[in-house]
Amino acid sequence: MIPNKAVEKLSVFEKIGFSSGDAACNLLFNPITMFLAFFYTDIYGINAGVVATIFLLVRFVDAFFDPFYGAMIDKTKSRWGRYRPWMLWCAVPFTISCMMMFYTPDLGPTAKIIYAFGTYLLLSLLYSAVNIPFCSLGCVITGNAKERVSCQQYRCIAGAVAGLFCTFTLLPLVQYFGGGNRQTGFFWVVTLYSIIALVLFVFCFRTTTERVEPQNENNDGILKNIKKALKNDQLIICALGMFLDCFPSFVRGAVAIYFAKYIMHLNDWMSTLFMSLGIFAGIIGCMITPLFTRYFCKVAVYKYVKLCLVVLSLAFYLIDPGNLVLIFSFYFVLSVVHLTSAPILWSFVGDADDYGEWRLKQRMAGLCASTNLFTLKVSLAVSGAIVGGILSLYGYVPDAVQQSERAISGIYLLMAGIPAIGYAASWILFQVFYKLDKKMMGRIEHELFSAKEGAK
Repeated sequence: MIPNKAVEKLSVFEKIGFSSGDAACNLLFNPITMFLAFFYTDIYGINAGVVATIFLLVRFVDAFFDPFYGAMIDKTKSRWGRYRPWMLWCAVPFTISCMMMFYTPDLGPTAKIIYAFGTYLLLSLLYSAVNIPFCSLGCVITGNAKERVSCQQYRCIAGAVAGLFCTFTLLPLVQYFGGGNRQTGFFWVVTLYSIIALVLFVFCFRTTTERVEPQNENNDGILKNIKKALKNDQLIICALGMFLDCFPSFVRGAVAIYFAKYIMHLNDWMSTLFMSLGIFAGIIGCMITPLFTRYFCKVAVYKYVKLCLVVLSLAFYLIDPGNLVLIFSFYFVLSVVHLTSAPILWSFVGDADDYGEWRLKQRMAGLCASTNLFTLKVSLAVSGAIVGGILSLYGYVPDAVQQSERAISGIYLLMAGIPAIGYAASWILFQVFYKLDKKMMGRIEHELFSAKEGAK
């Protein structure tokens, strides 16, 4: 239901508090998406093909946990709300699991693979345990569609700032803490990030409120709720959109360090600057989103951004990688455009939950969030497997002085061609199937509010 207090404007302080939860997640998720493949192949010493298999298996096993977890937390009742307590309770185990994953024990080849698989699976499950409640909070912190976009804007900016901090400091701090031993350096840097993330999770819990209450109490079983959620066609479209939107980002993010090292021939410092520039540009992209959504339907803005990204991705093939000024500038523009759509995409999750209450008479914020996180993780699994698989297929040699022409072609395919396909598929999906535009959401919000007033 959408009571009066749920459609009020939120304070800037609460939006900052809400965004700190995503900052915490990204501070630890960023090393996974951008550095884990590199860590496993070039530091931990696992074959790229094996890494691809680990990524694929872990993510698919983990992803099927998410809908059941989301349905379970929807039933939570506490004086702190339904979702915030879970985020707080699971924060400590999650941060410890991050430290374990970047710890490199002295093991044999087979034991190394088993340890990598086990710690990565544990971290993935615990990431869900904190991230699903946080994403669910974004659905119930406000019932105002415009304020929902604003919250997601703050969230994406904070997440990007955390990612920028991580990207800009990780490799230099690895060198500082490791003293030349990158295995030791990675462990202590991730430990530092984990402590900061824990503080941010607590801050998010203390500064936010769950305002949107369900219209009808949910007494159905978990499996029945999952079946009911599958009847929400716009939730399914939103979830598929999450997969397609994240896929190019994950692929390009994972291969950026390879592109910088082997194609642009940058040292660690310049590679860090290159990746950090993309994240800094993303912050600007998130900041300018309201300039478009204030005057145009956010769904239309989202679709036009995807078309621009198809063109920009393919343009990578035309740029001389030796022209550092040009390629740095181009990567900056590409990253600005990409993150412009991020707050819009995450606001779709709350819109789909409103649509579900309007159509099915039941709110399921936890299931909505977990369904989208499910497809996000499948996207991460597929993209990680594709990165490892293509590097292996194209003959990539870890830490080689010079890669073969075939390996370089594989890196280009991951940096430009495959992301372009993802963006094009995303545009087709929302152009053909998504219907929660400005007019439709105005009708839904009005009718939900009117139903509340009529019940008084």
